[in-house]
Amino acid sequence: QVQLVESGGGLVQAGGSLRLSCAASGSIFSVSAMGWYRQAPGKQRELVATISGGGSIKYGDSVKGRFTISRDNAKNTVSLQMNSLKPEDTAVYYCNADISTRVQGVMVVRPYWGQGTQVTVSS
Repeated sequence: QVQLVESGGGLVQAGGSLRLSCAASGSIFSVSAMGWYRQAPGKQRELVATISGGGSIKYGDSVKGRFTISRDNAKNTVSLQMNSLKPEDTAVYYCNADISTRVQGVMVVRPYWGQGTQVTVSS
């Protein structure tokens, strides 16, 4: 059983900062890409940032220069430092990771999602 558990959401004023963290646990063989997505009410889920196992990073256009993604491969964790927050950053933020597990002797790779954490930015 694999779980992604997020923490760090909350309410902050515009211009403030928050840090999200996500930890993967369970019967994990390896973790490749990890990342963050968000979904605001009435909108589709969108990319915030991803980071590969080798450290290659991609940001969504709306967060470039304000958000920073990082990971600790030894701990299977990924973090998102969010600065200069805007009201339009308000959303539920989801952690995502591509995780390899061994199922009956066969290696299986699939994406896993966290339960989501609410980020609310007031104006």
